[in-house]
Amino acid sequence: MPKVLGGSLEAHRREVRSRVFEVVRAQLYERGFDAITLAGVAAEAGLGRTAMYNHFPDKESLLVAFVEDEAARYVERLCAAVDAEPDPIAQLATFVRLQLRVLAEHHLPPGTALESALAPAAYQRISAHADPIIEQLRAVLLAGVDAGSWPAQDLDVVVPMITAALGSRQVIDVPADQLEDAIEAAVRFVRRAVGSRENR
Repeated sequence: MPKVLGGSLEAHRREVRSRVFEVVRAQLYERGFDAITLAGVAAEAGLGRTAMYNHFPDKESLLVAFVEDEAARYVERLCAAVDAEPDPIAQLATFVRLQLRVLAEHHLPPGTALESALAPAAYQRISAHADPIIEQLRAVLLAGVDAGSWPAQDLDVVVPMITAALGSRQVIDVPADQLEDAIEAAVRFVRRAVGSRENR
């Protein structure tokens, strides 16, 4: 029987997933999705191939699980950071800063784009993890309207425009010593875009 890590089956499962995701994170951004193999990940994570297949039957299921885990941890981090701010203006600035800093930390993986690498159902499952992030932005913008921080607006138009702007790598593809200035310029841009009555 394979050795159980962590003392219980649930702890073992968490430990295996943690090891595997750490390897996938490194390989994905170094080599791209195309170059990842289950056997290669298993070897680097110190797992037997059978154990790997017990957790992830194929490469697509591995990538979906990895992205779901990364997204869940980011949403938790984002919500905590936004909720810690005292007013909608500061919350919006925090949202923008964190989105761009995370984008700067995670370079796009080389190789085939995710959408073309995955089956439509798998890609849709991954895409759904953007929903809590969008809902967080909507909540901040609604709170700002209620507080009089900016005027009422059509969030069905404004939210996708803001998320599109914050998803552009051109904003953060600058020398490292200019990154924070670029991020603060983006904060000012978004505040002006929503009609913020205060700039700070």
